[in-house]
Amino acid sequence: MAAVPPAPYRYDNLSALFVNCTLKRSPEVSNTEGLIDKSAALMAANGVTTSVLRAVDHDIATGVWPDMTEHGWESDAWPRLYEQVMAADILVLCGPIWLGDNSSVTKRFIERLYACSSLLNDRGQYAYYGRVGGCLVTGNEDGVKHCAMNILYSLQHLGYTIPPQADAGWIGEAGPGPSYLDPGSGGPENDFTNRNAAFMTWNLLHVAAMLKQAGGIPAHGNQRSQWDAGCRSDQPNPEHR
Repeated sequence: MAAVPPAPYRYDNLSALFVNCTLKRSPEVSNTEGLIDKSAALMAANGVTTSVLRAVDHDIATGVWPDMTEHGWESDAWPRLYEQVMAADILVLCGPIWLGDNSSVTKRFIERLYACSSLLNDRGQYAYYGRVGGCLVTGNEDGVKHCAMNILYSLQHLGYTIPPQADAGWIGEAGPGPSYLDPGSGGPENDFTNRNAAFMTWNLLHVAAMLKQAGGIPAHGNQRSQWDAGCRSDQPNPEHR
């Protein structure tokens, strides 16, 4: 019997963090996690170190500062969670649709990402540069594309690189109905959702690998530290040639 050829791509040096923004605390069943499992399994099968964070299980304070205990809150899990975010080459924000929009947990997590958006890396760029982002959305009502647009815009605005086809989602028939993991929903078997989830996963891996191999986004023309110092590559600037 012929040997099985090795997989054409391996990503053993990459890590991915899936943030589940369900409103349900563990160990309640999360439909969003059902879709996460498919993408995470594909990544893991190709060498990626994956982890899943259920945001609602953590005491994430409301606010737009890196540590809200410095602004009147008694506790804030964000500084610790931020370390997990920064340790991941790939960030996938995942959550349900409520009233056609992202969950409040999704919005809070994005707000806290934004709270750290002024921090810089060791090359003077915004800290999220060199990482890729995507999203997964589930629900039993309309809103997948709206939710994805909001998440992906937010991530790229903060410095994440967004690959092509960086989102996937599932909704049932219009109107209240079964959720993704409910018996007979058809969610886990849905070819459209499975195709998009696979494309999203592979594109996240490809772009993350390219960025890692390149050492991130080139540090020219995008360094906040240089701009603040008056070093501006596209303007006459005799003092900082």
